[in-house]
Order: sequence, then C-alpha cells, then structure tokens
Amino acid sequence: MPRISPELHLTLRLPDTGAPLRHRIAESIVDEIRMGRLQPGDPLPSTRALAEHLAVARASVVDAYDELCSSGYANARAGSGTRIAPGADVAARAHVSSHAITPSSQPASPAASEKPDASWDLTPGHPDPSLISTTDWRRAWRLAATAAVTSDVPGPDAHPELRRSLAEHLRRTRGISAHADELVIVPGVDSALRTLVAAAGFGGRDVAFEEPGYSRARRVLEDSGVRARCVSVDGDGFDRGLLCATDVAAYCTPAHQYPMGARMPVSRRAQLVAHATTSGTLLIEDDYDGEFRYDVSALPALRSIDRGRECVAYVGTASKILTPSIRVAWVIAPPALHPRLVQALRATGEACCSVTTLALSHFIDSGALSQHIARASRTYSARRTAFVTALQQQLPTIDTDVIGLAGIEAGLHVALTLPGSVDDATLALELQARGVRVPSLANYRTTEKGPRGLVCGYARLPESRARGAAEVIGNTVQRHLT
Repeated sequence: MPRISPELHLTLRLPDTGAPLRHRIAESIVDEIRMGRLQPGDPLPSTRALAEHLAVARASVVDAYDELCSSGYANARAGSGTRIAPGADVAARAHVSSHAITPSSQPASPAASEKPDASWDLTPGHPDPSLISTTDWRRAWRLAATAAVTSDVPGPDAHPELRRSLAEHLRRTRGISAHADELVIVPGVDSALRTLVAAAGFGGRDVAFEEPGYSRARRVLEDSGVRARCVSVDGDGFDRGLLCATDVAAYCTPAHQYPMGARMPVSRRAQLVAHATTSGTLLIEDDYDGEFRYDVSALPALRSIDRGRECVAYVGTASKILTPSIRVAWVIAPPALHPRLVQALRATGEACCSVTTLALSHFIDSGALSQHIARASRTYSARRTAFVTALQQQLPTIDTDVIGLAGIEAGLHVALTLPGSVDDATLALELQARGVRVPSLANYRTTEKGPRGLVCGYARLPESRARGAAEVIGNTVQRHLT
C-alpha cells in the first residue's frame, strides 16, 4: 500500500475481510495506533488525500472518520482537521473495536476494563453536540449575523424564516402538514407548556400525565396551576382507556415514551385521537426526540393522524436534535386554540433571540440539519448497540422476567428494568460513587409503586467506553440482586 502521509511515515494495510470498507479503513487506523505509529494528537490525512491514496470513494473515508470520532478514537475540529484523540492508544492496546460488534464477533481476548477513576455520564436527554458540523454551524451563524439589526422585540408573530423552515422540515420528517403561520416559536418546552396552560385556561383542572413520566414537564404543569393526574403507562405507552371525564388534557410522549421508551402503536394513536376529538380533550404531544429511530419504520405523529389537527398541540424542540444550549422550541396548536396561544405568549413576554432563530433557519434550509440527523442517527445507533451488547454480556439474565431493556428502537436512552425488590434510588447513588452518573426510575415516579430500574442515556457514550460503563453497572446490579 502507498504511504499516505510522509510527515507521519504512515502506511495503511486494509484487512482482507468481508467487513464494510469503512470498518476496514477505521480498523487499519486503529492498528496504526496500537503499533504506536500514530499517537494521541497526531493529525490524520484529509479525507480526499486518503481516498486518493487508497483508491476508494471519499465517502468511505468520511464514514470511517465518523466511525473513529463516534467511538472516541479521533476528534474532528474545523480548521484543525481530524486528530487522534487522547486515550486512543490505551483503547487500541485493549483491542476495543472502532465500531459496534456483536457477541459472536467479539475478539477472543477480552477488552481491558476502564480505569478505576473513570467516569461515565449517562444522564438521558442530552445529545452529543460534538457531532454537529462546525463548518455548517458557523456558516449558519455568519449568515444570521448579516441580517439588519432591528429595535423590534420579537413576539409570537416573529421568526417567519424559522417558522417556514420548520413547517417544511416537519412535513418531510414527521408527516405534519402545517402552514408556517400555525407555528409559534417559544424559548423551550417549559415555555410551551406554561403558555398552553394559560391559553387553554387549564388552571385548577386535571391533566392526565404519564406515570412514570417526564418529571420536569409535570412540575412545570403543576407550577402553572394544573392538577397532574398520573396515569400508568404500559409496553405501548399511554392508554386512552385510563382517561377520565375530568381530564381536560393529556400529556404524552408517543414517539419514545419518557422514560420507559415505548413506541405507541398506530392503532392506539388512532384511538387516542378519536377519543380526544369526541371528548374535547387536548392532547399535548411532546415529540422530544422523534427524529431518532433505529431499524424500525417511522410512526405517524399524533398531529398527523386524521382529525389530529383539531385536538393535538404538537411540541418540538431543538434541544434533543442539536444541543440544549439552544433555547428554541415550537408549538402547533389546534386552530381554535392558536389565537389564545399567541395572546398568552404576548402577555408573558417570553421570546427567543431573533439571531438564534435565523441561524437555525439557515441551518435547516441549507440541508445541514438533515445531514446532521442522518450522521447522528448512525452514531447513536452504533453507540446504542455497543452499550446494549455490553449490558447483555454483563447481565446474562437480561430479557427475562428479572431484568429487561426497554426503548432500544428509538430515542437517545434505554431503560434497564429491574425487579420490584431493588431500591433503584440507592442503586443510582452507589453507581454515582463508582463513577457512573445515571438516574433511577425513582426520579420519574410519583409514588413507591411502579417499575424499578435505571434510565441510561447513551448519546454521549463513545463505543470504546461502553464496556467499562456496562461492567460497573452489571457488577453493581448483581450485588443488589443477591
């Protein structure tokens, strides 16, 4: 093979296997790290140069570099290219793969455990912002900065560019047909919920809420004067059969129930919308991470179902797609509620920064958001596979009546369910002391009843570190089972 970087004296030898080309390129680079010919901090050749020297398509090299970055072997920074990441040499010598592997293809020599003082943050609800293309991101903000500076205070009718961009994005990705004028931009989901309560006059009235459920949303609703009536979810999510005549609204997360991870079947979605249409119940659909799904087909948003437009208030956010640092969310309310929603938002004065919304609009219109979702989905899928596989190896009884994994088909987290005898709150505290930050289901229950377990966010967990986290979780759980 030809030398690809005279400065590094690097020679790649692609393994002659049946593995995809991107895997073979990535593994050959890992081999160079293992042999010491590449060190942390060393630059990798440009994707174009490496593709030319290997006589392969540049897309394969791009995918290989993405794989190395997602597994923690490399870091990509605009202006600095792609470099070998700190700790990559340790992972390579431990024979940690650059991509997720199944138990049947596991190397004979086990991977070395993480250092005792290693830490893993498995807090759910956080995407990995490092996956955002810095080139696309900076270009969007530069374009936003060229807009004229105005003295107007952005209100509910502001942000026309973002509303148009989102209307098209939601039509393509979530099957929601809505005019740009139907969207209202708000500074976060909390603001969306507060405004909906005020607009609909729900103060002092019952709103059905998932149990276990998104505790922050429940607190926001209760602080807004609502009586949150908790309704137990099952393996298919929210059940409309548990609604009461006193419920003026129902909050649900049908795409990936938070935190149990259920995907509400189409039949149940249709039944829920039909019931809401007949009873006059408002369905608050929190589609917090509906863009991410793995090896399963997309399910229609409640809003997109026949007559859903009349009874569903759709809430989306950029926090789970890109980064929580962008305080931008959107609401599509039923037509009858929209004027009151605008009025309520104008009364509170809550608003988003116009430069931020304009930058996000440019990011969407350029196609960068679609590319990011595709790239992030591949990365999250690989991280999910690595983490789930490692957990299954550490907990051989998984998928039985004792221990189970829920919500692996979509989203950014999985729920590790445990027997009712386990004190999951104590378990989470013990794991934190051992370097694993992961919340228990106790954080999402309102009573002592309900499922026990852990809610494991894997979006920021490189594949090379999945085994270490799973080992600590597995060992700790086993002690709590005995």
